Amino acid sequence: MAEQKVTKTICEFCHARCRLLVYSENGHLVKLEPDPSDPTVNQIWPPTKACVRMHGTKEWMYHPDHVNYPLKRAGEKGEGKWEKIPWEQAFDEISDKVKAIINKYGPEAIAGTVGTQRTQEEFVGRFYACLGTPNWGGQSEICYSPCVTTLQAMYGWPARHRSTVNTSLDAKEEMASKEVITKCMLVLGIAANKSTLRLWKIMRDCKKAGGKLIVVDPRRIETAEIADLFVQLRPGTDTAFLMSMINVIVEEGLYDKEFVEKWCYGFDKLAERAREYPPERAAEICWLTPEIIREAARMYATNKPAIAMHGMGEEHIANAIDAIQARGALPAITGNLDVNGGNIIPGPAKDFIDVAEMSLFEKLSPEQRAKQLGRDRFKLIGFPGWEIIQSYTEKMWGVKCSQPRNDASAHLPSILRAMITSKPYPVRACFTVASNPMVTQPNTKLVYKALKSLDLYVVADFFITPSAAIADYVLPAASWLERPFIYTLGNGFDNSIRAGEQALPASIPGEYDHKTDYEIFREISIRLGLGEYWPWKNLEESYDYRLGPRGMTFKEFMAKGGHDFPVTEEKKHEKMGGFATATGKVELYSTVLEKLGYDPLPSYVEAAESPVSTPELAKEYPFILNTGGRFTPMFHSEHFQISTARKKHPNPLVQINPETAKGLGIEDGDWVWIETKRGRCRMKCKYFEGTDSRVIHAEHGWWFPELPGEEPWLHGVWESNINVCTDDDPDVCGKKHGGWPLKSGMCKVYKAKTY
Repeated sequence: MAEQKVTKTICEFCHARCRLLVYSENGHLVKLEPDPSDPTVNQIWPPTKACVRMHGTKEWMYHPDHVNYPLKRAGEKGEGKWEKIPWEQAFDEISDKVKAIINKYGPEAIAGTVGTQRTQEEFVGRFYACLGTPNWGGQSEICYSPCVTTLQAMYGWPARHRSTVNTSLDAKEEMASKEVITKCMLVLGIAANKSTLRLWKIMRDCKKAGGKLIVVDPRRIETAEIADLFVQLRPGTDTAFLMSMINVIVEEGLYDKEFVEKWCYGFDKLAERAREYPPERAAEICWLTPEIIREAARMYATNKPAIAMHGMGEEHIANAIDAIQARGALPAITGNLDVNGGNIIPGPAKDFIDVAEMSLFEKLSPEQRAKQLGRDRFKLIGFPGWEIIQSYTEKMWGVKCSQPRNDASAHLPSILRAMITSKPYPVRACFTVASNPMVTQPNTKLVYKALKSLDLYVVADFFITPSAAIADYVLPAASWLERPFIYTLGNGFDNSIRAGEQALPASIPGEYDHKTDYEIFREISIRLGLGEYWPWKNLEESYDYRLGPRGMTFKEFMAKGGHDFPVTEEKKHEKMGGFATATGKVELYSTVLEKLGYDPLPSYVEAAESPVSTPELAKEYPFILNTGGRFTPMFHSEHFQISTARKKHPNPLVQINPETAKGLGIEDGDWVWIETKRGRCRMKCKYFEGTDSRVIHAEHGWWFPELPGEEPWLHGVWESNINVCTDDDPDVCGKKHGGWPLKSGMCKVYKAKTY
């Protein structure tokens, strides 16, 4: 019997990124279990050992539909005919086609789509920057970037948020479950028990320790059940609610006068703007009572230290930047910023070359940056905002603070329109890495038209997704089991480092031949004459380089535990002489937004499509369509082909208030149509009393790997994909950053005919 090998590996099936012990024999997976030596092993709920995704890993790895060799389209696009080819042929042909497109149209004609932290972030940006194109994009405008970009503009370095918040005295001890000192948590728009399991554990621990919990969400989700105060607002109205909280805190004198006077810029202007949102007005906008707004403000402001944070729900609204500004102002005006138990600012990792430096954005010329699609209009996320913010950060902290492939990305809806119209210039090729735009991008019909129009479409993935089904080449990507990994928490925004080893070979002769995204980028770049920017033969060599300032290799870092959670010092601004902003203070009045030509203060703006802004439309489409909420065991558009996952969640579900459903003649479990101006899709009704009678919630990410991959099926992408119904028109996107609305569109629901 072969001896079992045990490696410590970071799982990337979700953003919890648990470290696992992977047992293997002769390069084949045997079993997995949580790594007891990982300091974060007990900082997750439910515990990792209960994870359905982990238990389905062997099925996932050896699934018969796993893409194991490079594939080249053998018929028409979408016909489902493929030819297996060697890697060298794939690299040669793709590089030749890229070269021809660049020679004809310029490097900006090459675009890319990226997902949400499922690959090596540093090398995504590096590939496009060195190629000379500013045009990569994905979920940036609705996931993570609105948060970190806005808070960095306000604070100079974003405070910890979501799963990286700490409620004890310091980060190192927090990982070992030190005594909780946080007295209140204000949590907006995040079903932590479904999406951010470390945060869910933190919330539960805070509650058990006697802390107050305020949950703000359009749905009465599980987190609301343990809350001291649940605020169920109208989807998309977060800014009005938060500005009203600020109004109450200011009017009742509950703010920290000393911190405000010494460390805040623009408090008087913010207070003046907040006066436009008395609880009575905000309550009308948000479908709340004035009393609950006052109670939330008082509970948060009078229980210190306190944490204020939000999830994707707040980033899924067009008015997201204003909402995050208002949320970011709360810890500042109450003295909860950069203190233990509050919204602490971590600063950079010590002696480590992080994501921003590895991305090599200096190789992208000002002339090429100026061509970035969509950023002449949506400037905060993208090079215009990125350059201003990083200039202040680098001056004070000595390094850039960024995940550039997100924070300096182009606007994907604008890229897609350029593919179709060639305006303002042609986009003729696209690389899709760690993403599935046919399912995860809004306005699926437009996405389909755009991707089908390309001269070259290359997808690197594990399975033939609906996006890969219409590609010219599909490249088999190495998974988290087949590559090493190192990152700072938040991927470029934290001082804590975690790492994991490669557990399985990426290639076994006669079985499969996968490559890491790094190798794919490197091989194509070498053929394009850009090899000097890819000096490391593999990922581990690049990690040796990144750990160079510590005087150790990746193997040596792993031998010392594979993690570094330093003590995070509070009130760093006092020693540093301020914050890394133009004014040296927390900018409640944003000079960054002002320089970009936007309102520097937060303000509520009604969504372009809502019962208020489009009352005539609401007569035909009477319900608010809320989507984007996570559900397990799926993760966005992943795991739908895994039998253990599908058995637990076999069908797409839309949550409808029982009284609403009964009024429409819909029973629990009925198939129904969800229809908007843009299209319709079919899901099963799930009675849910936790949603307002005027609001429905539809799951996202659905496709059916069991259905044929060729057209017209494309693995059922048109059947239950809610993005057939959503909108990405630039005119409805957020004015400052370009985020598309996922919480406020109008729809109708009716029973599907059955026989």
